[in-house]
Order: sequence, then C-alpha cells, then structure tokens
Amino acid sequence: DELSSWIQQSFKHYVTQEAKQHFNDYDKDGDGLVSWKEYNLQMYDRVIDFDENTVLEDQEEESFRQLHLKEKKRFEKANRDDVPALNVEEYIAFEHPEEVEYMTDFVIQEALEEHDKDGDGFVSLEEFLGDYRRDPTAREDPEWILVEKDRFVNDYDKDHDGKLNPQELLSWIVPNNQGIAQEEALHLIEEMDLNDDKKLSEAEILKNQDLFLNSEATDYGRQLHDERFYHEEL
Repeated sequence: DELSSWIQQSFKHYVTQEAKQHFNDYDKDGDGLVSWKEYNLQMYDRVIDFDENTVLEDQEEESFRQLHLKEKKRFEKANRDDVPALNVEEYIAFEHPEEVEYMTDFVIQEALEEHDKDGDGFVSLEEFLGDYRRDPTAREDPEWILVEKDRFVNDYDKDHDGKLNPQELLSWIVPNNQGIAQEEALHLIEEMDLNDDKKLSEAEILKNQDLFLNSEATDYGRQLHDERFYHEEL
C-alpha cells in the first residue's frame, strides 16, 4: 500500500531530520563532524570522563555514570571510520541506532545487558516484567501485567519456548511502525477517499486538508513543505 509505505518513510524522516538538527547544534566548530568532546559540552556543559571500573557510592551519581558509559560505547560503535568523530550519518546511528542496520547487534547487546539478569543470552518472562512482584494478598495480577504477559506470549515469543532470543528481543525493543502506518493509512482513506478508489488524490487531500494536516502522517503539515515527501497523488 503506497500510502502506508509513505507514512512509514515519513516516520523515519522525522527521526533523521531531528537528529540532523541536533548534529548541527553539536558541531560547534562547523567542520562537519561531532566529536565526543563537542557532544559532552553541548549535552552536559562540560567534558565528562568516568572510569569504567570505579563504582560511585552515591546512587544517583552511579546511575549517571552507567548512563554516560553507555552513551560513550554507543558513540564509539556508531563511528565507522578512523576519524575520531561522527559525521552526520554516523551521528544519526548514534542517536537512533534502531534505525540503522549496522547498529542492530549493538542494540540487541545493549538490551540484553539491561534485561538479561541471569546472563543466559535470553530474556525470560520474569526478566521481561522487570521488578514486578505479585502482591501475595492479591487474587490476580493487575490488568497491565496481564496485558504485558499476553504481549510476551503472543507478540514476541514466536517459538513459544518461554523466553526471548536475540531476534525476538529485537521485535520488542525496536518499535515496528508498519502496523501504526497501516492503521493511519486506513483511517485517512476511510475519511477522505471520496470516489472509493482506495487512494488519495490531490483534490481529495485539499478538500479534507484539516484532517490531513492534523495527521501524524504529515507531521501536522510540516511534511507537505518537503519536496522529498510530496506526491501529487499518494
């Protein structure tokens, strides 16, 4: 479906355009590269260098140390050449690794480090639910837990072995915009397709421009000013 594909492309376009704007903000010397120093100065107003092996006593500071070390590791992984700084494409991979194929292994490994508490290379249902512990006085789990269990069993655990392998884990941690795009496309066609030909012409879009402009598919109208995403007929 062309409209659905276009909406998926527009979702990705939002992400990359935002990352490019951040890249311009961080590239302080205008050399077309963002160094780790420039990133730190823009993000934290100072250059931070934590020791990987030194655990801090203060819990809040230790949480920040862990977060910063993860950022540094992701920054280094996004760098694909010998230049010790990121170009714009590498920066997009740093900010949105889920959108870039060469970062897939890193995304999976990062998720395993966060959720695979027993280190077996999989994420069990218990690990999937995180810190949740059932109230011993409750007769049943709360509704949100039932929903999460259903998602684990029916959406993610494709081989039904009670745990998520790396590929199944990827389907959980990286949102799939296909379903969202299809729903949005069906909604727009249902509301705007006046001649029932299952596609939207320019005339139909203009006649229902308020609905179209208020759709996430157009980033609330901003996409229509981008020639790359404009079509006379979707």
